[in-house]
Amino acid sequence: MRKHNPIYKRALMLAVPMMIQNGITNMVSLVDNIMVGSQGTEAMTAVSIAGQLIFVFNLAIFGALAGPGIYGAQYYGQRNMHGFQSTFRIKLWLSLTCLIGGLLVFLLRDESLIGLYLHGESATVDSALTMTYAKQYLHIMLLGLPFFVVTQVYATSLRETGSSVKPMVGGVASVVVDIVLNYLLIYGNCGMPKLGVRGAAIATVLARVIEMSIVIIWAHLCRNKHVFLKGIYRTLRVPKELAGKVLRKGMPIFCNELLWSAGLAALTQCYSTRGLEVVAGLNISNAICNLLNVVFVALGSAVGILIGQTLGASEYEKAKKDSFSLMWFTGAVCLLLAAILISVSGVFPKAYDTTAEVRNYGRWFITITAVFFPIQGFLNALYFTLRSGGKTMITFLFDSVFTWVIPIPAALLMCHFTSLPILGIYAIVQAADILKVVIGYILIQKGVWISNLVEEMQ
Repeated sequence: MRKHNPIYKRALMLAVPMMIQNGITNMVSLVDNIMVGSQGTEAMTAVSIAGQLIFVFNLAIFGALAGPGIYGAQYYGQRNMHGFQSTFRIKLWLSLTCLIGGLLVFLLRDESLIGLYLHGESATVDSALTMTYAKQYLHIMLLGLPFFVVTQVYATSLRETGSSVKPMVGGVASVVVDIVLNYLLIYGNCGMPKLGVRGAAIATVLARVIEMSIVIIWAHLCRNKHVFLKGIYRTLRVPKELAGKVLRKGMPIFCNELLWSAGLAALTQCYSTRGLEVVAGLNISNAICNLLNVVFVALGSAVGILIGQTLGASEYEKAKKDSFSLMWFTGAVCLLLAAILISVSGVFPKAYDTTAEVRNYGRWFITITAVFFPIQGFLNALYFTLRSGGKTMITFLFDSVFTWVIPIPAALLMCHFTSLPILGIYAIVQAADILKVVIGYILIQKGVWISNLVEEMQ
């Protein structure tokens, strides 16, 4: 029956719940952003900087879980539950290692990391106050990292089996909690203390707790459906051979996600040398753009899972044909998203209590990002297709190495040694991804990514 379903339908059935979950989560981030923005430019900028650091950690977790996820999708396509359980246990160990490392870095280097973004001159933004707010927000957010990590271990494994509804429901519940608590704790409504930036962080941490509880409890109550959870904690040992293979395949993905997210943080740091108003404008742009980019991110994840399952079933020609169909489909969807972004670019920044200069930056950052949305969507599908076959070293070179070799040096040189306006620099950096699309398309066409990893282990 599965073979008769069009690939677009299967992709949407898998991706739409992820879009809803991530979209609602990002909607909360947007509401948080606007609510905190009402506390002033310093508060908004501080949360943006701390959020950028947390984003690097989140991407490191996604990268750590992606290696086992490649094998998990193929094991599930092969209907090998024992192998799938092993990938789940590997995720637990890897995520615990990342959590400990992340907490140590944030606790020991918080001020120096935040300070990287406060070097730009500004006549209207108080950098010392921004530092204080950023540290307050970051320290409270660290309490939520363990809950986030456990949720991701379960959510990624459930999605690899084709079940993305439970993570979606958990995400929706956390959003409701976050919005309500933001209203109470940021402004001090209904007799609650007025905590401002700290209130936003507390609300997010409590929302993470709710999300984790729903996903884990519901998943274990449905163990007859999710067979891999039966006896999952009887042991945490994993086969040495599988662990070695997963680590070898997964390490390039982990390094890629870590370096890529660090690269985005480095780009923001380059832009920040033109003034804290630029950071505030980017924050406004990212708030609305992140709300819509969940569409192509979810479609990319669906591409990786579907193509991985097809490769696990040894249907290689079908995998290649489906990969091209899904790439063009994702790019086409992003054309619509670009039109939506451009249409709201002049209105959305007005929701913030900030200066006219910051609002103007926000408007044009949104417009420039929107122009390149179709490129980003196509690129995302390319990346996950390459990764589905285990070609993680190629994706490492293709993604993070590219970022550190071309866009970052270009941004650094242009920001420090030219008089080009920051909007022009931002557009040039975005345009660099066109080269990645050309390289990725050639690699997909050649089929260098096609392999059945789990069959090779038998």
